[in-house]
Amino acid sequence: MNVGVAHSEMNPNTRVMNSRGIWLAYIISVAVLHIIFLSIPFFSVPVVWTLTNVIHNLVMYWFLHTVKGTPFETPDQGKDRLLTHWEQIDYGTQWTSSRKFLSISPIILYILTSFYTKYDPVHFVINTTSLLSVLLPKLPLFHGVRLFGINQY
Repeated sequence: MNVGVAHSEMNPNTRVMNSRGIWLAYIISVAVLHIIFLSIPFFSVPVVWTLTNVIHNLVMYWFLHTVKGTPFETPDQGKDRLLTHWEQIDYGTQWTSSRKFLSISPIILYILTSFYTKYDPVHFVINTTSLLSVLLPKLPLFHGVRLFGINQY
């Protein structure tokens, strides 16, 4: 029994993406980031879209695929301390609604970015590389895999 623990989950990271309003907050935060970049006068529209896409993907890669463990004291005996946040979502069950949302949202942002950059080759390569760097770690094939020992501990 855990005295003083305010949550009923063994690990609150597993259900945070199913919380009420989190998807809307995610979409609003991406829109605010885009509006902030649009307000900078010397950035063109294609540069703003590329910056929005790349920074979104870098932040999501960092939070979902690099940071490990939980910010909470959990009664799981440290079982989840070696798992990234992506591996903890929905207890590792693949293709849940929150995982689908987190996989589809960078794709939609990529499509919008490609359209507004008019498929410029330089922007296209940058945005495609950014998209692949955030989509490949989400595949079930890479669940728990640490390439070249990076982020192993």
